[in-house]
Amino acid sequence: MISAQSQVLERHLSLLQNKTLLFAGVLQDEFPQKLREAGSSVLIWSVYFDYARKQSAVSFGTEFDGGADLLIYYWSKNKQEVQFQLMQMLANSRPGQQMLIIGENRCGVRSVEKLLAPFGDIAKIDGARRCGLYHFELKSVPQFKTTAFWQSYRHPQLADLCIYSLPGVFSAVQLDAGTDLLLSTLDGKIGKKVLDMGCGAGVIGSYIQRRYPETELTMADIHAMALTSAERTLAENGLKGKVVASDVFSHIEEKFDLIISNPPFHDGIDTAYYAVEALIRHARAHLRPGGELRIVANAFLPYPDLLDACFGSHRLLAKTGKFKVYSARA
Repeated sequence: MISAQSQVLERHLSLLQNKTLLFAGVLQDEFPQKLREAGSSVLIWSVYFDYARKQSAVSFGTEFDGGADLLIYYWSKNKQEVQFQLMQMLANSRPGQQMLIIGENRCGVRSVEKLLAPFGDIAKIDGARRCGLYHFELKSVPQFKTTAFWQSYRHPQLADLCIYSLPGVFSAVQLDAGTDLLLSTLDGKIGKKVLDMGCGAGVIGSYIQRRYPETELTMADIHAMALTSAERTLAENGLKGKVVASDVFSHIEEKFDLIISNPPFHDGIDTAYYAVEALIRHARAHLRPGGELRIVANAFLPYPDLLDACFGSHRLLAKTGKFKVYSARA
């Protein structure tokens, strides 16, 4: 089944015919693949590895320099990420470039008019299924430099570490309270091999590598922007670690003494638990004997029962009014 956004696009197949197409943004279905199977020339760019690994011929990465007759962009709720991707795509285009932007109204797609108006003509051409579809024609090619989007910060809890991040990455501009609480529990031996799952900008893994320099660190995430950020955070701080694109454990083969995470529980603007549930259910198979899974989560989330079901028991290491840190051992 295709998404609501794709269903709206499907109402305008005549705009897609006899053109090369480039799909980008928050893609969640097989609509581009179906067009390709029907004979259309389709390129796909995604910054999300969970999507890229399940579809064929998807370019995965932070940047993409390809082009097409028609650009089709699926809007994200993260406006900074949207700006990064749209400006990059349009900077690689010429005046006259055509683009369709589709997104859910609740994700703020209406703001595309203000964002793109300085660079060309934009108009809403459809509204259905609580989505808006916009047509844009490029008149003035924008300037784009990745360096303009980098952000960095320090925090007392992180000692001398400096965290670097691109837009759309969790904890991009400041240390979040959940990670702060999780780091406060690292007061003893943690073992040699450590996996920071859902690493974001690399805060947790970099902190561990700085404090425990003998650690063999692996950091994993599905988000290309996060992976690029984590790599720079390691490099700028003179730290060592392996950064891996992985949909939870899809591309993790090793076993670890510690798997640590501040896992996401949001999908778009909806609450979703599947990634955390997959982390908990499969962590034991990726732990050495006696190894530990340690996670921080919002206090209301129903993880204690799942930890007990998968590990037999768990410990509560720390808590605040909003967060709890759980530990379970293999």
